[in-house]
Amino acid sequence: MQLANYYRSLLQRLPALSVDAGQVRVLHSAAAFKERLLALIASAQTRICLVALYLQDDDAGREILTALHEAKQANPALDVRLYVDFHRAQRGLIGHQGQSGNHLMYQEFAQRYAHPIAIYGVPVKGRELLGVLHLKGFVFDNTLLYSGASLNDIYLHQNGRYRFDRYHEITDAGLADAMIDYVDRLFTHNPAVPALNRPDIPTARRLRQPIRQFRQQLRRGQYLFEHQPRRPGEVAITPLAGLGKRGNKLNRTIRTLVRGTKEKLFLCTPYFNLPKSLARDIRSQLKKGREVTLVIGDKTANDFYIPPEEPFRTIGGLPYLYEANLRRFARANQTFIYQGKLNIMLWHHDRNSYHLKGLFVDDDLAMITGNNLNPRAWGLDLENGLLLQDPEHKLQAEFEAEKANILQHCRRLGHFTEIEQLGDYPEPVQRLLKRVQRTQANVLLKRLL
Repeated sequence: MQLANYYRSLLQRLPALSVDAGQVRVLHSAAAFKERLLALIASAQTRICLVALYLQDDDAGREILTALHEAKQANPALDVRLYVDFHRAQRGLIGHQGQSGNHLMYQEFAQRYAHPIAIYGVPVKGRELLGVLHLKGFVFDNTLLYSGASLNDIYLHQNGRYRFDRYHEITDAGLADAMIDYVDRLFTHNPAVPALNRPDIPTARRLRQPIRQFRQQLRRGQYLFEHQPRRPGEVAITPLAGLGKRGNKLNRTIRTLVRGTKEKLFLCTPYFNLPKSLARDIRSQLKKGREVTLVIGDKTANDFYIPPEEPFRTIGGLPYLYEANLRRFARANQTFIYQGKLNIMLWHHDRNSYHLKGLFVDDDLAMITGNNLNPRAWGLDLENGLLLQDPEHKLQAEFEAEKANILQHCRRLGHFTEIEQLGDYPEPVQRLLKRVQRTQANVLLKRLL
């Protein structure tokens, strides 16, 4: 317990903003997230800044983009900006042949409206495979709407299906200003960050040198704000960013958070492929008698899952790779499952998919983040998160309701043999996984996935 107190003291030393607990709100569904998103766009008076992996050219994406443009036409002085990943914006969805990049839609909208909005592509690395913009957060005046979700049909529960995520609304001028300031300092007017709603988008090759310089700036970049000692009735919130393995403040804080567990840890990740350091921390907590709950999507709830009756594509092997990781982890920790100390909860709900990430520690600490808690997030992508410290338990009821909502469609794993293994998989999947194992490509895949 003394060690847990030490790690908690490290968290308490972090600079933070003191935020009224009554201004922290949890939304419980993709539909509610979309409804609130549209309402905040319509009511914004001075600024809108959206940062996401992508805004897709589909029904929901066009609805959001239309709302942004109409808000700008109604109030031309309104500062409306959208930042998406540079590479992702210029290709279609994986597995959708012939689909054009979203940048074409952005250019189409720019020609249609008298007052276009600003849309920029952020190239974290020279190639998408080596790292993307995975930063999250939408600011509307002084309100931050934070989710791991991107903007398309399934993330916004359009056309009958949804991808489940976490959704938080926090109203605080200091927090909103810190989020905007980060974008202003690192993205705005940077030669590596071009506009995507103009026809002359430079290629990644042409931007090679600016991207290298930009990457170094991102590695050093952090949220800047004046520290505010937490006042009674308020929670301490620390926004954090991180890129790369070395000196990554977000990664370090997540590990400190886990190691500060006194009684119980509740962790969500959509793609079970924990970084080795984080896996060690979790096992250490189990050995100390802490209760650990891991909420993971069933392989059929993975966004890359292809039902056996449909034609198989290589990308469809990913959910099985993640499941193989989970089976090995469950087998190695079966004793803790028997003891009730390790709860592996598998989420599945109809044909919907699972995209939750983040942590709760005891009843007073939480991390809201888009970080997938895997090697790719740990070392390649630009990530961010919000550390919440709530010693008065002002948010306990709100977060307990959120956890109950998350667990609504989960089943607890009683034994590792409940998870399928190689011989149970469809023949095309078996062939693919055997080839991966034979070539030892799984070592590289674990870093990139």
